[in-house]
Amino acid sequence: MSDMLSATFITVFVASVIAQTMPLLLASVGETIGEQAGVLNLGIEGVMLIGAYSGFVVTLTTGSFWLGMLGGALGGIVGNLAMLVLNVWLGLNQIVIGLAVTLIGEGITSVLYLQNYAKANASLGQSPSLPIPGLADIPVIGQAVFQQSGIFWVMLLLVIAVGFLLAKTNWGLATRAAGQKPSSLDAAGGSVLRTRSIAVLLSGAFVGLGGAYLSVLTTATFTGFLTNGLGFIAIVITMLSRGRIALVMITSLIYGVAVAIGPALQVIGFAIPADVIKMLPFIVVILTLIVFARSSVVPPALGAPYIRGAR
Repeated sequence: MSDMLSATFITVFVASVIAQTMPLLLASVGETIGEQAGVLNLGIEGVMLIGAYSGFVVTLTTGSFWLGMLGGALGGIVGNLAMLVLNVWLGLNQIVIGLAVTLIGEGITSVLYLQNYAKANASLGQSPSLPIPGLADIPVIGQAVFQQSGIFWVMLLLVIAVGFLLAKTNWGLATRAAGQKPSSLDAAGGSVLRTRSIAVLLSGAFVGLGGAYLSVLTTATFTGFLTNGLGFIAIVITMLSRGRIALVMITSLIYGVAVAIGPALQVIGFAIPADVIKMLPFIVVILTLIVFARSSVVPPALGAPYIRGAR
């Protein structure tokens, strides 16, 4: 018990929670933007992998973690182009296209990695930290929280900004209208097609950022199927959070704790089977789903293509 309360243990544990939380948080925010506009992206797992691979390659090539994150965002946008064209513009089945994007993303990134980087066993190293004067010297949590990379703070600000924009701006109102009742948005002079298109592109950027954060900062490497179901967990979190970014942050944090707690307990001597540690995050997600499923609310037009004039 004394080991669990030691300053070193708490510092390492908190830092691990942040590292595990951020990729899921960014991906969930991206999924939230799309779902609020009425677009269900079941391809998020594949898009996240594309973002992870793109971020890894750009960082490895340029040596810049910032450019790696930008590469991940662009990779996510490219990965979401199929959703944009086939779902939003052509009105095809969002579930079928989404699953296809996931399979394609998994296959392409695995093949490219095996062909180009598997033998080299490439690693990116640790990203430069950005200590915050005064706060970084706080005992225990100062090193874990306030000596994070500058990328962490920028990503956190982006998440907060999306929460504000969705809740308090005309763009957020139009986005939610596209998912709640697109005919009303159309009647008010707005463009459902344009609104959903912007949402899908922004969604792809954030999902790509989540993938890039995972490969560039959390693991500092890339392997095939790196996300390990993270995209599908993001879908669950999004549906449970009812479009509220604050709830997305809380549920993502719960997942981060679930991922970090197992290895942390092993380090201080608890004999926990490896399979149980791997299962724990998914058990937490299932329990959360059971407890809060009845209170989850999804936009009425989610997954439905909009046909102007149709009733």
